[in-house]
Amino acid sequence: MILYDYYRSSAAYRVRIAIALKGLAVERRPVHLLRGEQRDPGYRAKSPLAIVPTLELGDGTLITQSLAIIDYLDALTPEPRLLPGDPVVAAQARAAALTIACEIHPLANLRVIEALQSQFGAKDDQIALWRRRWIAAGLTAVEALIAPAPFAFGAEPSLADICLIPQVYNARRFDVSLEACPRILAVDAACAMHPAFLAAHPQAQPDA
Repeated sequence: MILYDYYRSSAAYRVRIAIALKGLAVERRPVHLLRGEQRDPGYRAKSPLAIVPTLELGDGTLITQSLAIIDYLDALTPEPRLLPGDPVVAAQARAAALTIACEIHPLANLRVIEALQSQFGAKDDQIALWRRRWIAAGLTAVEALIAPAPFAFGAEPSLADICLIPQVYNARRFDVSLEACPRILAVDAACAMHPAFLAAHPQAQPDA
């Protein structure tokens, strides 16, 4: 399998965590977003939206969207499971993950930022305020959804942690205060000691 990836993409970061948790061997091919490599015709043929990540299987089958890729990996290698066994807790973990992937991440995505700049003339300070507004609001909601023990929904990492940690990385990168999020900080501390999260960290990638 080949993962088309960018070290600082939070969506790709999620997939790297899942790969590391599953102990899978996956070839990684960087696609540099700031250089516009995602818009190259060869890559756009693999990802019609020109985004990362994309997973290419051995037979050439392509899977886009981080949560779809993670779902495939979880089905391919069921252990360790990425959702708790209890159906209610599993639904809660999925809800926290979707809050991040669907409600926070898209609003600060590179494509949105580029549109704010090119179409609406947004300046750097306005972009910074935009990012901080939506990341802070979203993480405040996630703070109310999780219950560290020590991970977001129990003793083992789940899909919620996989989505949360890249968003915490983004929060720090864009100077979003996490002081009002002690639960998130507790989960972040637990994940910071886990080898899979360490292996997937942006600064551990060859293209960093």
